[in-house]
Amino acid sequence: MAHAQRKLSLDSCRAMALQGNKQLTLARLSQDVARDVKKAARTQYLPKVDALGGYSYMSKEFSILNDKQKSALSNIGTNGVNSMSTSSIGAQLAQILAGMGMDPAQVLPAAATSLNQVGQGVVDAFRTDTRSMWAGTIQLRQPLYLGGAIRAANRMADIGENVADIRIEQQMQETIYDVDKVYWLVISLRHKQRLAESFRDLVSHLDEDVHKMIDEGVATRADGLKVDVRVNEAEMKITEVENGLSLSRMLLCQLCGLPLDTDFILEDEDKDLQVPTLETQPDGDINLRPELRLLESAVELSRQGEKLALAPYLPHVGVIAGYTFSNPNVFNGFEQKVGGFWNVGVMIHVPVWNWMEGKFKVRAAKTSTVMAQTTLDEAREKIDLQLAQSRFKVTEAHKKLERANKDIESAEENLRCANAGFHEGVIDATTVMAAQTAWQQAESQRIDAEIDVKMAETTLRKTLGTLSIDR
Repeated sequence: MAHAQRKLSLDSCRAMALQGNKQLTLARLSQDVARDVKKAARTQYLPKVDALGGYSYMSKEFSILNDKQKSALSNIGTNGVNSMSTSSIGAQLAQILAGMGMDPAQVLPAAATSLNQVGQGVVDAFRTDTRSMWAGTIQLRQPLYLGGAIRAANRMADIGENVADIRIEQQMQETIYDVDKVYWLVISLRHKQRLAESFRDLVSHLDEDVHKMIDEGVATRADGLKVDVRVNEAEMKITEVENGLSLSRMLLCQLCGLPLDTDFILEDEDKDLQVPTLETQPDGDINLRPELRLLESAVELSRQGEKLALAPYLPHVGVIAGYTFSNPNVFNGFEQKVGGFWNVGVMIHVPVWNWMEGKFKVRAAKTSTVMAQTTLDEAREKIDLQLAQSRFKVTEAHKKLERANKDIESAEENLRCANAGFHEGVIDATTVMAAQTAWQQAESQRIDAEIDVKMAETTLRKTLGTLSIDR
């Protein structure tokens, strides 16, 4: 049965790696967190509504009147009649009642009793009955000015969301760069595998010729042993390349999220590498680098932190409104029913003295900003140097490829002459083996040079911050 291998291109490897990368998954989750933090920060502009309620049972109730006042009010009639009976007013009142045909001994006690009841009613009316009480309030708070803290917090939330986006882009570029390195490593080893097999075939063919010459007596057994050793070395070289190729394929599978035993063939394995010319090397602005943009965001965060540090020491203004209710309530005496009231007000908070705490905190925040700016400037200088080095490496890789192409031409001509001289009997087997080895080294160097050009260009794109799935 025929077994179909899975064919993968560089773009498909990049796409699979980006889809299954765990660090990218964490970065996307961090992006979701940053978005929620931003939404939460936006709510600081909106009014807040709070509700508060409670119940309390006390062993004693509040009393507005003291015991002496209660006794006086409860016996106001009796005390009044007793006071009048010992005075001239009492005697005059008794004469008036007698003249009206009423008995003072009956009328005065009855009046005292009525007055006592009135006094007791006053005492009962002043009773609070607060042993069992519950109360609640609903309050609306709308900040008007908090020293710029809300604006600074929202700006920091915006920066945090931008930082999350940049981190995703940074992780994507790192992932693409890692995939590219392994992809071209596999291509390099695959080409070297075919080179090793070609070299083994050359040496094996020479081995056959030498053994024929030994049989004919025109070559020594020592010549045959030398060629046999070279054949064994060629076989060992193939084994080494195959082992390296298997490991690099497994690493590529791991990066792409495929099972390690996946059987695949890469698009560039069986064709000549398309090496870009030196004139078409990428260009761009280092300010696109995710690292620089992250540091710029850190500087802006620090600047907003200065405003946030200053905000508690500036005046704060807000509007409050609410409704408070309780049972018992005091809006119509002390009633055993729910009663409440609305309230609206303005709250102003002005810090007066804090022993220079605000000054020290703001100074520390400004110093942090200077430190962040210094870090950004230093990173920009290093990236400028890194960019120059990357451009030099691109130029160096192209020059190395030019030399390798010239060397392979010389090695092929040298090998052709050695083979011709060997068949004519004017050159020994050792010279032919030396020519074959030189040819193999030249071919290997050309493969390395072609891969170096590819990776130098990829590194330059990463340095410029323009490395993406389609580049």
